[in-house]
Amino acid sequence: MLADWWQYDFLRYTLFSGILIGLICPVLGTFLIVRRLSMMADGLSHVTLSGVAAGMLVSKKIAFFSAVNPLFFGMLFAVVGSLFIERLRKVYKAYQDLAIPIILSAGLGLFTVLISVADGFNADLYSYLFGKIVTVSIEDLYALIGVAVVVLGTVVLIYKELFAVSFDEEFARVSGVARRSINLWFMVLVALTIAASMRIVGVLLISALITLPVAASLQIAGSFRQTIFFSILFAETSVLSGLYFAYLLDWASGGTIVLMAVLILLVVLGAKKLRVLLR
Repeated sequence: MLADWWQYDFLRYTLFSGILIGLICPVLGTFLIVRRLSMMADGLSHVTLSGVAAGMLVSKKIAFFSAVNPLFFGMLFAVVGSLFIERLRKVYKAYQDLAIPIILSAGLGLFTVLISVADGFNADLYSYLFGKIVTVSIEDLYALIGVAVVVLGTVVLIYKELFAVSFDEEFARVSGVARRSINLWFMVLVALTIAASMRIVGVLLISALITLPVAASLQIAGSFRQTIFFSILFAETSVLSGLYFAYLLDWASGGTIVLMAVLILLVVLGAKKLRVLLR
C-alpha cells in the first residue's frame, strides 16, 4: 500500500498537500487562539463554501468559466469575508466576536441559496465539504504551495509584530506597530489557508485542524515558540496518520484526520492527568 503513494499522482499530490496543511494550519491557529478568535476558521469556512458553490454554478451556466477551478472562487469569497470580519470588528468594538457569527450566517445562507439554484449537491461539492483523497489535483497542490510560501514568509518576516499584536494590541499600537495592516493581512492569510486546504480536510472540518493541535500543544508547551512547535508536530501526525487510515479503510480523509487530532488531544490530556496523579 505504501508503494501506491508514489505510484499514483493523486496520492502524491495528497501527501505533499497534507504535509503543507499540517505546517501552516497550526501556525496560524496558534495566533488565532491567542487572539481569542478560534471561531474565525468556522466563519470563513462557510464563506469559502459559498464561494465554491458560486464557482460551480458560474462554470455550469457560463461557458467562459467552465475551465476555472471553483477553488479560486472559494479563495476570493474567503478573502472578501475576512475583510468584512475585520471591518465588523471595528464597528462592534465592545463585541468584536459578534463579527464571526454574522459572516458565518451570511456565508451559510448564501451557500443554501446557491445550492438550491444549482439543483442540489454533486459528488465534487461533497469532496469540498468533507475532503476526499482522490479529488486532489495538481492545481490544488500548486495553490497550496503558493499559500504556504506566503504564510510562512509572513510569519518569519514579521514574527515580532504578530506576537505583539496578538498578545497586547494596545502595546503594539503605542510601540508604533502597524496593527491594522497586520490584522488585515493576517485575516487574509487565514482565509487563503482555509480555501487552499479544502480538498484534503474539507471546509466543514478545517477549523478542527487549526484548533485541535494547538489545544493539545497548550497542555505541554512552556512558551509561545514551543506551542507552535508542538502544534506543528501534532498536526503533521494527525494529517499523515489520517491520510494513511483514510486510504486503507476508504474513509473521508477530512474526518479521519480530525479523529486523529482528537485522539492526540485525548492522549495528551490523559498523560497530563496521569502525571498529576503520580505526583
